[in-house]
Amino acid sequence: MKIKDIQKAEFWTATIIYIFAIINLISNANNRHHGYGYEYYHFKEIGLTYSYLSNYFIPELFRFSLLYISFLLINFCVIPSLIKKKDELLNYFLVFILFISSGIITGICKTYSHAYLLLEYDTLQQAYNRIFFSAFTYTIWLIIVIAAYGLIRELTIYLMANKHKNMETQNQMKVDIAVGLAFWLVGLLLWVTSNSAFEICIIWTLVIFAAVGIVVYAIYYLLPHMPSENRKFRPYFWQVFFISALLVIPISLISLFFFYPRGEGVLITLLFHLPTQLLVSAPLAWYIYKRRLANTNELTSLRTELGKSDASLSFLQSQINPHFLFNALNTLYGTALQENAERTGEGIQKLGDMMRFMLHENVQDKISLTRDVDYLENYIALQKLRTSRSSSIVIETQIDEQLNNLQITPMLLIPFVENAFKHGISLQQPSHIRVTLQTKESTLYFDVHNSIHIKPDNDPEKLKSGIGLANVKQRLALLYPGKHELIIRESAKEFFIHLTIQLQ
Repeated sequence: MKIKDIQKAEFWTATIIYIFAIINLISNANNRHHGYGYEYYHFKEIGLTYSYLSNYFIPELFRFSLLYISFLLINFCVIPSLIKKKDELLNYFLVFILFISSGIITGICKTYSHAYLLLEYDTLQQAYNRIFFSAFTYTIWLIIVIAAYGLIRELTIYLMANKHKNMETQNQMKVDIAVGLAFWLVGLLLWVTSNSAFEICIIWTLVIFAAVGIVVYAIYYLLPHMPSENRKFRPYFWQVFFISALLVIPISLISLFFFYPRGEGVLITLLFHLPTQLLVSAPLAWYIYKRRLANTNELTSLRTELGKSDASLSFLQSQINPHFLFNALNTLYGTALQENAERTGEGIQKLGDMMRFMLHENVQDKISLTRDVDYLENYIALQKLRTSRSSSIVIETQIDEQLNNLQITPMLLIPFVENAFKHGISLQQPSHIRVTLQTKESTLYFDVHNSIHIKPDNDPEKLKSGIGLANVKQRLALLYPGKHELIIRESAKEFFIHLTIQLQ
């Protein structure tokens, strides 16, 4: 399921629930003394008049509307923008405004729905303090729950979208979680066997579970999604501090459940929690991530060099082969017999440029895009010479002049053009090839259309596969991971490729 489909389903589900809640409020207007007895009897007990409209319907309408709007704002605006690192200050400000406005609105609504509380305190100020304190507490939990749902949803979508690509990462994550749980279990056994107090086991469990969560989150989400130029320890440390501070709320509530009514247990838990996360979890996750990143980069570098070596050898074998040279020389010889030597000299010059390119520039990691395009145009020009006598062959090119300083790995584009001439040209049937290349800022757009013809059995190219598109896909995956898009479409009579590369 696509992300947009999930978002649509969430939006309509939330909208339908909201509409049904409003309809339920309206439909119960005539049954206002049944099903809402809690507030009704509190009002009656202290002699206040209970109004379904002002003491229940309008406050509940505002509460449902607030919940609906908060869900849409946090789930569809704030969370996606923060994950993409877009307008972070603006989104934090929106959350702050949502918190303040929601707390005030909820507090005002409670002064009507819980008006009986006004008479339970010595002064109105005490009652308002209590009502608005509970309102802002409710708002905090509302934002936390919706944000937690949004984060879990984004994480689920990310894992689903990358379940094949990140299978190794997921397995490593499971191992890391298992190691953390094993560490917790060993420590717990030590506390139990040493006859330690039950409270110590609770503190150990809460702190270690929080530490495992922070370490795993930092290694697999926080650090990988930080821009490389900002991936420094100080900003990372403050993000871990912020996460640890947020965890204070659930840890405090869980501690209070076990230590109630002794509040000092909560304080002791927090005194262990914060130093552990900042002094142990944060440096540990940083060290593990950096070490694994270095190993991954080294392995990727080795794979890239091996892939480039194999691919370069394949290119040399496919381009500089006796059959290609034989065809080129025959073409030049036939042209020289038909007309003056001017075209022959032009052809020889282009062939020399191609050979010079392959001997000197093809071995470099990156070259100017202009030079790679020159080689491409020389290749097409030579092929036009070979097919110029056939009027049924149409070769069109629209290659923009490259005035920028973009760099590209050599010989990435030529395989698609070579494939087009190999399978798209027939001297007996109408054939066409169209090549377009343009750049916009640092993005390259490259399209190749060609007709498809079955080679005759006596054609020496019939059994030759050349470098193959699989080789090109491998090079693109190694050299431009996440920075390219290759679309290949084939019908009975036409073959089409569209390549987009983000160059530097």
